[in-house]
Amino acid sequence: MSAITDEQWRELLHTRAAQPDAVATAYAARRRPGSLLSAAGTIFLVAADHGARGMLGTGGDLMAMADRRSLLERLVTALADPAVDGLLGSPDVVEELLLLGALEGKVVIGSMNRGGLDGASWTMDDRFTGYDAAAVERYRLEGGKMLLRIDDEDPGTAPTIEACARAVGELADRGLMAMVEPLPYERAADGTLGLRRDTASLARAVTVAAALGTTSAHTWLKLPSCDDPETVFSATTLPCVVLGGVPGPDQAVDLESWGRALRQPTVRGLVVGRALLYPPDGDVAAAVAAAGRVLSEASGPA
Repeated sequence: MSAITDEQWRELLHTRAAQPDAVATAYAARRRPGSLLSAAGTIFLVAADHGARGMLGTGGDLMAMADRRSLLERLVTALADPAVDGLLGSPDVVEELLLLGALEGKVVIGSMNRGGLDGASWTMDDRFTGYDAAAVERYRLEGGKMLLRIDDEDPGTAPTIEACARAVGELADRGLMAMVEPLPYERAADGTLGLRRDTASLARAVTVAAALGTTSAHTWLKLPSCDDPETVFSATTLPCVVLGGVPGPDQAVDLESWGRALRQPTVRGLVVGRALLYPPDGDVAAAVAAAGRVLSEASGPA
């Protein structure tokens, strides 16, 4: 059975066209969670803000995420798993899921800066084009997330750092979580950008992100798994979540890597998008359940 019926899909499209005020009503009516953290002291979010940066490909299919009904069905399936605490998404995706009733009691983190379009010459200049702190508060979300890609050779990094620092302070002034995703990058001779996963680069990015803004009281960090999580995640006392990143061909390898990072004392949870929404075998529910088990096992008694 489809996660979204034909009737629900028609109703969503009708609402989008004829009842735009329904979005504000859905924001106001959403039942919010009592806490960011689950009863186990963890947080597990599915991420769906890739399209806002023009990033539609995954698993070799360059148009995988272009089918909006398919994406929403995968998200509804993931959010139905009781281990999943909520969503990290761009405004359009958040609002569609609100209208579908899929975010009741869930943590919702709004994606803020998506202007560094995938493949654009200015891609490292991650302008704020989504939620701002005022909207996160007005729409009763639990926090805002920002991307901070750091490339010492790219001038687009400087305005991004400044804008992220401002957003961290504005969210903190409202008592809202600021989830910062600091990722060190470098540009190869052929012009392609690559994520630097070495320990020194990741630890440096952690310390830069942790110091942003007028206070770090409400700052969380979103970081990739790596070969030396003990060193990278010990570079801060701030709560961290592990990002899923680009899915690999072997899901078991991804899960093992996430598990190592999840066992670090500062790590509180997992935020995964494409790796769970578009698994190699197509079974979203099974992929989400497997990730939930890894998080549960990592956070349990030693």
